[in-house]
Amino acid sequence: MLARLAIEFQAAHSRPIKVKAKSNGRRIELGRHIVADPAICHGQPTFKGTRIMVWIVLEMLEDGLNWDEIVREWSGKVPPAAIAEASALSHLIVKHEPFTGFHVAARRKPSRRPTPVAA
Repeated sequence: MLARLAIEFQAAHSRPIKVKAKSNGRRIELGRHIVADPAICHGQPTFKGTRIMVWIVLEMLEDGLNWDEIVREWSGKVPPAAIAEASALSHLIVKHEPFTGFHVAARRKPSRRPTPVAA
């Protein structure tokens, strides 16, 4: 059921990821509720407006807590929509590692010019 909710959330809330330029690094908004900012928790993905790291909530889900228990544990600072977004983006989150990007930079094709041959 959790996987189905995450897929439904991702389909309903898919939008381009925003990147805001800052003087000390790049703030990357991974969604409506999750942000990776080098100035906050060393760039690890956190929930907006908090210092609650996404990997902690993902571990709570892995340990078997349901969404209502997680919302209660964080005093409502992590709403169910944020938990759904975290589970949808879980493939991008690495524990204790800053978010470094998507690694989808444009790649140059190798040159097709023949190499010069010495005569």
